[in-house]
Amino acid sequence: MKKEIISKPLQKAIKNLAVWTLMWLITLALATFGPKFLWEDNKLWSICAIVLNAAIGAFLIKAHVKHISALDELQKKVQLDAMGIALGVGIIGGMSYSVMDISNVIPGDAEISYLVMLISISYMIALTIGKKRYS
Repeated sequence: MKKEIISKPLQKAIKNLAVWTLMWLITLALATFGPKFLWEDNKLWSICAIVLNAAIGAFLIKAHVKHISALDELQKKVQLDAMGIALGVGIIGGMSYSVMDISNVIPGDAEISYLVMLISISYMIALTIGKKRYS
């Protein structure tokens, strides 16, 4: 197996993406668990945490764009294909999941976390298949 050489701009983009992803994850945890463990359902603090998470999310999106821009054409194609599949699975799967909830086919309410997992797993599978296809 040959070793992949990663350019300096791509290395920088990967590190930047990792930092923004970690910061987004931390602020998401803060917004999720803060009301229960830190500020006892204070709505102002909850709103501040949610706004902070959304702002960090905007920078995370920008970091993703920079990461994609630093990729070569083949890597961009693999990423775009995987993202397109994940988007399609998310929309079709999410709408089907919602209809199952509305029509009471599933017990309980539809939870967004299951949809996020479905999108993530479909993206990872599509990315793996795409990388194998073009290697």
